Amino acid sequence: MKSRTTTLLLATAIALAAAGSALAQQAPKPENLIKWRQSAFQVVAWNSGRIKSSLDGGYNKDQVLRSANAIAAIANAGLGSLFAPGTETGKGWHDTSVKAEAFSNQARFAELGGEFAKESNELARVASSGADAAAVKEQFGKLQKACKSCHDDFRNAN
Repeated sequence: MKSRTTTLLLATAIALAAAGSALAQQAPKPENLIKWRQSAFQVVAWNSGRIKSSLDGGYNKDQVLRSANAIAAIANAGLGSLFAPGTETGKGWHDTSVKAEAFSNQARFAELGGEFAKESNELARVASSGADAAAVKEQFGKLQKACKSCHDDFRNAN
């Protein structure tokens, strides 16, 4: 299980590094940017589900720590660059669900992205501190609130 998580984290890091490298060399196709951001957020969702599952029964500190670190890594990987002009509509793996407001209200979008990173980093810190499940659950709730705020403002319901 540990090697699968490590492989997934490595694949995500490589994909995000490739995205950054591609951005530096030439503008990637909008559909690639959409695919990359959809992939990044799927990894966040998967790891969030693992944390929730652990907190709901049979608290597994190691699993929570691995998942919290994965979320923090993605939150700090420069996700904003995947929301380039031209990606407000279109299809990656599926149709994008981003609202146009993410592109017209960049200050609020950046603020919420900063909250996501802050709460992700704090969750990784709390999980690594050896805190009990209650403390992790409290911080995980703050992360979920940050995610929900962005979804409420900038994501269309599917």
